[in-house]
Amino acid sequence: MSATRYRAPPADALVIAPLDEIVAVFHRASGITHLVGPEIPDLLDVLAAQWLTADAIEAAFEQVEGDRSALIATLDELVAAGLVERG
Repeated sequence: MSATRYRAPPADALVIAPLDEIVAVFHRASGITHLVGPEIPDLLDVLAAQWLTADAIEAAFEQVEGDRSALIATLDELVAAGLVERG
């Protein structure tokens, strides 16, 4: 069984605008603007147009052990919002 992978749209499919303590992410394909935490644009950038496993995502952010459940929860929220695909 292969590991679950995640992918965000290409960077040019999103318009990202910081708004004080939150960030607006406009998804061109859906026409929806999402308000997200300040760490989400970095995550979307890592996932832009490429499939990565949670292990690869953790390595990109050098997360400490034990953050896996928080990462998966964040990815699940982004999938539900339509900003990330699960494959």
